[in-house]
Amino acid sequence: MDDVLVFLKEYEVLIYLAMGLFAVWHVRKFILAWQELQGAAFGLEKESAQGRLNSAASFLVLALIAGVVEFGLVTIAAPNSAETSPLFTPTLDLLSSPTVTLLAAASAPEEAETPEPIISAGCIPDEVMITFPENETTVSGLVEVLGTVNIPNFGYYKFEISQAGMDNWLTIQANDKEKNGEALGTWDTAQLEPGSYNLRLVVVDNEGNQRVPCVVSVYVEAAIEE
Repeated sequence: MDDVLVFLKEYEVLIYLAMGLFAVWHVRKFILAWQELQGAAFGLEKESAQGRLNSAASFLVLALIAGVVEFGLVTIAAPNSAETSPLFTPTLDLLSSPTVTLLAAASAPEEAETPEPIISAGCIPDEVMITFPENETTVSGLVEVLGTVNIPNFGYYKFEISQAGMDNWLTIQANDKEKNGEALGTWDTAQLEPGSYNLRLVVVDNEGNQRVPCVVSVYVEAAIEE
């Protein structure tokens, strides 16, 4: 559901445009059917025109309802969802499955070559930055990700992970609130096999344009059970 809210917000303008064109088309059909109904002389003609008139009116009502639902989800549901709970995506559940390529590659880190540390051009102080965990550090358990998200025309941000050397990014959390050296969200590393991972912060403006992500490399170690 949260992915749907992000999609509806990101493509809000296009959705309204499509609804508008749909409504204009059926307004035209409604007018033509009304004119035909007024000029019909026989019962069969009136019945046919009335049917088209009713159909056009039904589609117009549906377009209106869809517009109201879109407005409500984007202006009310989406901000509340992003603020009160992180936007987990279904792909996150794959981390617990032994068939996921991400875990398969991470299960034997000693046999793989150590990847080169990432130097991310997207990490810009006071704009887009992950301040914790820092690059090339070790983490375990529940990690509070700290950073800054402060760009003009801000839309929303999300942070994602990928096993080092791979490009299958999995979204962990998202939010539509700007941050300044604050908590961006939490990352439960207990769901991962020990190994090297990349953590990236992706920021999107309110026109759907994505900035160059800020990426840090970390090593996830098994949490110590007490």
